[in-house]
Amino acid sequence: MKHIWTICLFLYGWTAGAQEVRDSVRVHFRQGYSTFSPAQYNNQSTLDSMLSRMWQYTNDSSLRLSHISIIGGASPEGSIPLNKRLSQKRAKSLRTYLQERLLLPDSLIHSSFVGRDWNGLIKSAATTDSLPYQEETLALLRQIAADTVSGDRKDPLNSLISLHGGIPYRYMYRHLFPELRAVKLLFHYEPTQTVVHDTICQTDTVYIRDTIYIATRQETAPASDAAARRPYYLAIKTNMLYDLLLVPNIGVEVYLGKSWSAGGNWMYAWWKTDRKHRYWRTYGGDLYLRRWLGSKAKAKPLTGHHLGLYGGIVTYDFELGGRGYLGDKWSYHAGIEYGYAHPIARRLNLEFNIGIGYLGGEYKEYLPIDNHYVWQATKRRHWFGPTKAEISLVWLIGRGNINQGKGGKK
Repeated sequence: MKHIWTICLFLYGWTAGAQEVRDSVRVHFRQGYSTFSPAQYNNQSTLDSMLSRMWQYTNDSSLRLSHISIIGGASPEGSIPLNKRLSQKRAKSLRTYLQERLLLPDSLIHSSFVGRDWNGLIKSAATTDSLPYQEETLALLRQIAADTVSGDRKDPLNSLISLHGGIPYRYMYRHLFPELRAVKLLFHYEPTQTVVHDTICQTDTVYIRDTIYIATRQETAPASDAAARRPYYLAIKTNMLYDLLLVPNIGVEVYLGKSWSAGGNWMYAWWKTDRKHRYWRTYGGDLYLRRWLGSKAKAKPLTGHHLGLYGGIVTYDFELGGRGYLGDKWSYHAGIEYGYAHPIARRLNLEFNIGIGYLGGEYKEYLPIDNHYVWQATKRRHWFGPTKAEISLVWLIGRGNINQGKGGKK
């Protein structure tokens, strides 16, 4: 049987100096997101349980709800300004969620944020015996927390990443950081001798069965709002080897999340000198999918080592005063690649890539004779070996897509 209750609490009067009762839970957020989702990370049942206890406490005439504390936090990866904004927006998002469902005075809800939750990480690291180099890691974390309180403006993340080759950092990133992407919610209750009045008024519909469930409407943040809250990583690049060969080119790479990225390159050159029978023509491109590896890639997307798959097409006409080679139909290539991206400035990387695979397609050989191009043979190319080489200058674009300690803002 369903019983529909509507709740609004106006409870006054308490015994001075009495001991406070606190009830706390943590609600979690996706990495890089500030929009609260009850459907994720068991958040709905967590809030249901807390509100069920609130119902029990406030129906006990000896207790009153004095205030609610909402404390936003974030895990350490990402820039300091980004994590401050992220933790602030997470606290605001949960506050809005509660205000829409419980008719409570604004003065009853206190919001704050901590940015990177170093103290939370210290507590988790201290109770995790399987953390590699636990004592040294704890000592460094405590020093970082102390420097943060003292107002040290340097970003300490690099020192944490470099500790013992990044082994403790990688462990914490996988096992401890998810717990820090959260908002801590505390309900404070104070004992009271008398209840002046207990008013029942309508807020949101509550269904009472074994526990309390809050019937909520499904809300989807506008795409523009979600994009404003979420960090994103984009790279614009040019292969300097092709530039040296007078083949203009451009590439774009997008970070997909969870250490995956995808991108594409395009080149175009159409140089010719008819009187000297010189032709330098080519255009085409490729697409690729990459998996980023290692501690540097975990700490900062699009950085460090990667492995990938690629495939592309190209057409060409090369003739430098002698025999010419014309691929007037598309040639194609595919293979596997390895690369490494090294930060050189706040928004710049230098990237090295080598690919090995197959190149195939039809081409024609010709000779320039008496202002004519005389066909000699039509052949098919079957090449196994290096089919890709890049030394690229990479421009990093996006919110949070910066190299810490490489100049610019701190």
